[in-house]
Amino acid sequence: MRFVSEQHLDDGVLEREFTLGGIPGILWTPASASAPAPLILIGHPPLGLRRMYPRLAGRARHYAAEYGFAAATIELPGSGERPRWAAAEQARADLRRAMEAGEPVGDEIVDALILPLVEKAVPEWQSALDALLSLPEIGGPVGYEGGVISIGIRLAVVEPRIAAAGFFAGSLVPAAMFEEARQVTVPLHVLLQWDDEGNDRQAALDLFDAFGSKEKTLHANLGGHTGVPQFELDAGARFFARHLK
Repeated sequence: MRFVSEQHLDDGVLEREFTLGGIPGILWTPASASAPAPLILIGHPPLGLRRMYPRLAGRARHYAAEYGFAAATIELPGSGERPRWAAAEQARADLRRAMEAGEPVGDEIVDALILPLVEKAVPEWQSALDALLSLPEIGGPVGYEGGVISIGIRLAVVEPRIAAAGFFAGSLVPAAMFEEARQVTVPLHVLLQWDDEGNDRQAALDLFDAFGSKEKTLHANLGGHTGVPQFELDAGARFFARHLK
């Protein structure tokens, strides 16, 4: 891991950009922490870190300033400044075409779009986790939240260092991921926007039911995809405070 920039923000948070094997990322830490901080990995949609920065930084700074957590994110494969790959670009084009035509998004499109992304992204998140936990200011335990829910599901299954996860039920989920969801056992905090125009509500409820965790909470709010109430940020932070402190 190589840090390429740093700035002290006005809420007492240190923000550092880094690269790890050519993968860009950002780390936020409490500037005056007296002990190694628990870590939250913050996922995001494949729209690029620069485009997602305001939303990611807002959440990360809240966690660091108000709760003493470290938070980090990395660029997803094929997004932002990272090289594109033809199969993903074709899957995205097929998705756009189906949605613009008002047609159902078939399983083949969902599988082609999501499954290769999961296969590429999860090992990268694990490598980032290795590097982040080697820093003296970060001590774990570790939570994961947001982003492509299938990436979070796979991470929660294969990565024993993930102690709790917060998911946003708003992305396309391949049928194969439902079986993996049954293997998830960590505490879960799941957000569902009831009127999400891009989300199959019943599929989201079925996925929640499939999770194998003994502790899982569904927070459903009225509104579309971008209408998550501000109070849910604190609800998620309190969830992580219970399980990572």
